[in-house]
Formats: sequence, structure tokens, C-alpha cells
Amino acid sequence: RQMNSPVSTPDELRSRFAGARTVKPVTSGDGHLWRSDREIRPAAVLVPLVRRESGLTVLFTRRTAHLNDHAGQISFPGGRCEPGDAHAAETALREAAEEIGLAAARVEVLGELHEYVTVTGYRVTPVVGLVTPPLELRLDEFEVAEVFEVPLEFLLDPANHQRNSVVHEGRVRHYYAIPYQRYYIWGATAGMLMNLYSFLKS
Repeated sequence: RQMNSPVSTPDELRSRFAGARTVKPVTSGDGHLWRSDREIRPAAVLVPLVRRESGLTVLFTRRTAHLNDHAGQISFPGGRCEPGDAHAAETALREAAEEIGLAAARVEVLGELHEYVTVTGYRVTPVVGLVTPPLELRLDEFEVAEVFEVPLEFLLDPANHQRNSVVHEGRVRHYYAIPYQRYYIWGATAGMLMNLYSFLKS
């Protein structure tokens, strides 16, 4: 493997997360520009790394078009933390089970990435997990329009990373994007992937 290329096998990933080195995130989100601290609520997402014969893939959801937050966007399964949740992994696994029917028993939690604050007012903890097929998914059709997988190798290739900008409520917003086939992965989801990339190549 080339020097500085990100780790990409299950054993390498386990080793990397077990090492627990602190890595400065590429982005922490820009939610603080639009929200006060008291408006920001804790949430967690599962970053599911699926063990396929051809290599690891990342599983995404496309949200339904009628949702209030991030409608129609590409995201990870997840949601806001409930008062009874002991930690972010509990939130992420519960939400993944509710949204896409992913059984927690299929997920080996590796660790967490740096928090990301969204413009919609969530402080999101990404929980990275290895997922062993068969997945036997059942989608919550109210929230999830479809699920799809993207090769991890594609997502970790800097040639596929974009940084764009848009004017939002009178301010310029910079955001990351990683387009894949007909899917436009951008915003918070792409930002978390950039942090995963940074973490794995460090």
C-alpha cells in the first residue's frame, strides 16, 4: 500500500481505532454560525462499513423528500439522542435499527469520529461500525427512500473530494461533496467522510 494511503481492511480499521490517536478534524461543521449553543441538540449517526467480498463499502440512506430536516439528502442512519441513551453508539445503533432494520448484532462498533455541528442544529457524533452481511434490511418508508453502498476505496480517494460554496442566509457556506454515480453526497455527510479520511490516513 502507498505511503499515507488510508487504512481499508477490517484489521487495519480495528487497529487504527484502538490506537486512539487524536486527529484534528478536517471540518467540525458550521452549525455554530447559524445556531446558538443552547439550540444545538446532541445526535449520533452510524457510519456502516459493510464487509463485502470485493472490499469494504459504506452504506448510506437517501432521505424521503417530505422530511423537515435534510429532505431528499444522502445521509447515514441516525438521529437525536434520547435521554436514556448511555452513549452515542446506543443512539446510532437504535436509529439504524429503526430506520433501516439493521440489527445491532451485525455491527461491531469500532469507535467515534469528531463531532460535527449541522446547520439544522445537531451536534452529531459519528459512530463507525463494521457490518457483517447478510443485512436483511427493512426500511422505514416514512424516513428512508432507499439505501445504497459505495466502495470505501472510492470515498477515501482525494481525487473524488470536492469543496464547494453556496450563499446561505446571506453568508457564504463552504461544504464538501463526494459525488458517486447518480448520488450527490454533500454537506454534513461528506464532512464526516472527510474526517474519516483524515483519521484513517493519519
